[in-house]
Amino acid sequence: MTRLREARAVTGLRRFTRAETWVHRSLAWLMGVCVFTAACLYFPPLSEIVGRRRLVVTVHEWSGILLPVPVILGLASRAFRRDASGLGRFFPHDWRWLRAALRTRRREPSLAGKFNAGQKLFAAFSVGAVLVMIGSGLIMWFPRMSPLLYRTGATFVHDWLALLLAAGITGHVWFASKDPEARRGLRTGYVPRWWIKEEHPLWQPESPTEGDGEGSGGGRAPGRTGKTGKTTARGLR
Repeated sequence: MTRLREARAVTGLRRFTRAETWVHRSLAWLMGVCVFTAACLYFPPLSEIVGRRRLVVTVHEWSGILLPVPVILGLASRAFRRDASGLGRFFPHDWRWLRAALRTRRREPSLAGKFNAGQKLFAAFSVGAVLVMIGSGLIMWFPRMSPLLYRTGATFVHDWLALLLAAGITGHVWFASKDPEARRGLRTGYVPRWWIKEEHPLWQPESPTEGDGEGSGGGRAPGRTGKTGKTTARGLR
């Protein structure tokens, strides 16, 4: 295992720590369980195949309640906190990324830091949606603790937001399926140098073993030129 990590450090750069890959993997599993059990509850053909509706409801409720747990535990990792902070910040090149995407309906890799603007928007939407889903789900879980008007509104919000979240997850998975190096980075923590230059050129990690840079709170700030002479955000204006 040590030799494998050394080989990765030589051939690529570290994008995510073990804590970050664990958080993402845990969230993916919990969200997958939530989506599958929700589908079993709302689509009669699937519900008939699975059966045991009471058990499905219980699994759905607890998997939803547990969604924030990996994030809370991940906050113990400094690298995770840096990336969480980076995902919540928009830089000038992120707005240009969005304008380019709206004009051409495709991503613009040259305007991406460690995380591109699309990934930042999806992260923000996911966090907000999960919090609203948990809140509305609790109202539905304990119906006697709130009036009928609140329960009706919570059901409406929960159902429609679930559809939007499922659509967002589908798009997220579709984009991931087109980028094997990004998937490998989430699985192993390391990505090739050429991939960074092509897909995230504004991210400038300072060492082969620690991927600090734009979007993670370390490294050189966007808009400067590194030692290699690569043009960054200011050169793209």
